[in-house]
Amino acid sequence: MLVYPDIDPVIFQLGPLALRWYGFTYLVGFLGAAWLGTRRAASPDNSFTSQQVADLIFYAALGVILGGRIGYALFYQISYYLDHPLAILQIWQGGMSFHGGMLGVFVACWLFARRFNKRWFEITDFIAPLVPIGLGAGRIGNFINGELWGAVTDKPWGMVFPGAGPLPRHPSMLYEAVLEGLVLFLILWFYSAKPRPRMAVSAWFLILYGAFRTLVELVREPDRHLGYLHWGGLTADWLTMGMVLSLPMVIAGFILLALSRR
Repeated sequence: MLVYPDIDPVIFQLGPLALRWYGFTYLVGFLGAAWLGTRRAASPDNSFTSQQVADLIFYAALGVILGGRIGYALFYQISYYLDHPLAILQIWQGGMSFHGGMLGVFVACWLFARRFNKRWFEITDFIAPLVPIGLGAGRIGNFINGELWGAVTDKPWGMVFPGAGPLPRHPSMLYEAVLEGLVLFLILWFYSAKPRPRMAVSAWFLILYGAFRTLVELVREPDRHLGYLHWGGLTADWLTMGMVLSLPMVIAGFILLALSRR
């Protein structure tokens, strides 16, 4: 069993203002995406300028934050936020949905496409390889917060997380940091380094993220207020909200992949 490193979630604090690791990981994701996007824009076969990359990251950042928070409220705790609407502004407390953030980025890409007269899939193909940096960093933030832990395990790498009881659990947020962050980034970055059919890069992002997320959900503890979901009137002891939201991504990805080859 590994020892969970009890890290203070606050990096430093000045009066009422505090810099938290969770927020810092988002900053790392946005800056990393901007740097990589600028590098990719410098290639001769690219249609984005460095200024357009900066604007796109700004649009995407707004989409991630607004969409992620609203998505979390709608998908995971709609009753609570209907009773406490101002709590949705407390982003520093955690509670962000990837799927909501993804929808927010889709809207941001649509607005960006209208302003700069670009095709929507041209934008999503460009930004898809940049996203895993933020995903991996965000999962590290979840780990530091001691949240989104996995199911109980007897594996030697299990950890006892604060507030999760005395039994060791899968560090599922680290699994996601590796799969959705490092592995997904390497695959998409090198795949997109050569010209690909339009929609192909976006398709592989949807397929791989959906598959990785569904795989980790098998060893991740479901949200306490949701538990395992009902299927056909029965409670499935494996079906989670994360799976329900991720499996359609895989299906949509294969559809886009087929369309990209036409």
